[in-house]
Amino acid sequence: MATQVILLERIEKLGGMGDIVNVKSGYARNFLLPQHKALRATDSNIAYFKTQKASLEKANNERKTAAEKHAKTLKGLTVSLIRQAGEAGQLYGSVTSRDIAEAVNDAAEQKVDRNTIDLNQNFKEIGLFPVTVTLHPEVKIEITINIARTDDEAKAQLKSGKAMIANDQQDAEAKAVAKAAAAEKAKEALMDKDALASEKEADAKAAEKAVEDDAKAAAKAEAKAAKKAEAVEEEATEEGEAVEASAETSEEATEEKA
Repeated sequence: MATQVILLERIEKLGGMGDIVNVKSGYARNFLLPQHKALRATDSNIAYFKTQKASLEKANNERKTAAEKHAKTLKGLTVSLIRQAGEAGQLYGSVTSRDIAEAVNDAAEQKVDRNTIDLNQNFKEIGLFPVTVTLHPEVKIEITINIARTDDEAKAQLKSGKAMIANDQQDAEAKAVAKAAAAEKAKEALMDKDALASEKEADAKAAEKAVEDDAKAAAKAEAKAAKKAEAVEEEATEEGEAVEASAETSEEATEEKA
């Protein structure tokens, strides 16, 4: 079931101050209303908001300015959290938003509340992780948490920029990467070999076709030449017969005159 509320400040993915929105009843009852981030959108509350809008906006701007100053003190902050963990880096427990807030408060001049730490889930392994701190709906900053088993390990992680997990695991990961690279290279070589074989086959077919075309062209030329020779021979024969006939006629004419 949905509940209609009027927002008293900007809420990410919902809207800005003064917007009237529909939200789940549990979200309104358990978070927005008790945190004074919204009012039920009744006629009286809407009228009240209109009369208080100027003062609410002024107060919001003041909080935003203070949050921006606070953010400057946290800029680039890295905090270490020492925890017990196995050789593979898995924690015996987890690091929560409360743990992070306490570590920040120990390291920074100004305090932060656990509710300002944005976590989708708790951390359960050693390493360096970025964490978003929301000091105001319009002011967010990113810090780094360094989860390690010892202070020395935390320093080593900060220097190397990666988790100090067991050498065996590192070796296994390196071997896995090398194996994947070798497999990819072998695949490429096989593809090259197949491509070369296909190219050779195509060249052989092209050469065979060229020989076949040449043979057809030669046979065609030979047939054409033979036909031409036959025509010439036939023409010569006809001319010989004509001459012979003419000679016979002349001889007959001479005999008649005699």
